[in-house]
Amino acid sequence: MAHFIDRRLNSKGKSTVNRQRFIRRYKQQIKRAVSDAVGKRSVTDLDHGEEVGIPSKDITEPVFHTGKGGRRSIVHPGNDQFTAGDRINRPPSGGGQGAGSGDASDSGEGQDEFVFSISKDEYLDLLFDDLALPNLLKNQYDKVVQYETYRAGYQTDGVPSNLDIIRSLKGSVARRIAMTGADRKKLARLEEDLQALKDDPHDNTLAIMALEKDIRELKEKIARVPFIDTFDLRFKNYDRRPVPTSKAVMFCLMDVSGSMDQATKDMAKRFYILLYLFLTRTYQNVEVVYIRHHTQAKEVDEQEFFYSQETGGTIVSSALTLMDEIIRDRFDASDWNIYAAQASDGDNWADDSPQCREILASRLLPVTRYFAYIEITDRQHQSLWREYERVAEVYDNFVCKHIQTVSDIYPVFRDLFKKSGHPADAGDSSYASAP
Repeated sequence: MAHFIDRRLNSKGKSTVNRQRFIRRYKQQIKRAVSDAVGKRSVTDLDHGEEVGIPSKDITEPVFHTGKGGRRSIVHPGNDQFTAGDRINRPPSGGGQGAGSGDASDSGEGQDEFVFSISKDEYLDLLFDDLALPNLLKNQYDKVVQYETYRAGYQTDGVPSNLDIIRSLKGSVARRIAMTGADRKKLARLEEDLQALKDDPHDNTLAIMALEKDIRELKEKIARVPFIDTFDLRFKNYDRRPVPTSKAVMFCLMDVSGSMDQATKDMAKRFYILLYLFLTRTYQNVEVVYIRHHTQAKEVDEQEFFYSQETGGTIVSSALTLMDEIIRDRFDASDWNIYAAQASDGDNWADDSPQCREILASRLLPVTRYFAYIEITDRQHQSLWREYERVAEVYDNFVCKHIQTVSDIYPVFRDLFKKSGHPADAGDSSYASAP
């Protein structure tokens, strides 16, 4: 039994680098675990870290071992039941039935899932991976700041994947020339002297032996200079720099009428907390306007939007009208990218729903980059949904989505804000606009 002990000192941040490499390698498994975990969290802890489980079979490493070797003859048994192309039926399944036979055993072993703890930042990075505000145009370089990664020279420490081989070899050549240049010149002179002594007809045996010894020692000295040393290694360095982008404002409209029970309000708050974390995580200084409404609409701050207990009847057009007034007063459509997300249970005064469609079509959607309507209900859709469906058929920048349970929130959120050209993640559900 041989034991290998690595006594090399870890470079600064080595554990962090290895951690990030692990996350990149098992990104899909971790993203699936994060997607499952977000639906189980409460309204107030969506921005904490998470412990995710990865099946052990997904993190197994290949094993190399010595084969039996030699020439061997093997006879593989055939079968008298199937031929190539036959479809094999599933084995019978049900409670208590498995692949084995007999009763349960009191011995045996297996492997649980590998549990991996991710930090708050890693959790949010995975949560909002490949998401972006749709139709973001460069109206005016201000407010929103995104970052791009760029090459920033070289450094003497890094991960093997960033090693610049050519640059490192150039450094190696330069170091060896600097360290052995004088010795190589001296070696060339000694070899010339040795050749001259050998060509001399006189007996120069002792001098030749002395020169050969000096040449041999000089060659050994030159050979001791390593071909490449850690001092020669150069790693590509990457940094992030801000990229000027456009000004953007997000309007959050939430129905707080009496028909919205506490469970429905909690789901609406979950959606808006996801939206808020996404905006503050991905962009800097995005304006967010909060509007709560029942029969009357009111612009509120973040604290009141999420925690106020005010309630009443339902007139949805009041929120749309207030949004229109705020846009005209503070957000010129020629300078701002305007977005909106509206959440409601769909309950509205019947005569008000056509008015909502008219306000959207004539005032808001012509100046809005993207408007998302989220209906949170397990009942049959009512007049507001039907009117909004008519709007969605005409305007590409208007989307209707339906949420029934907490587990629907994150898939719908990803579907609304996935980057153009990025298909929805495996396992994410895309919900139809029809009931």
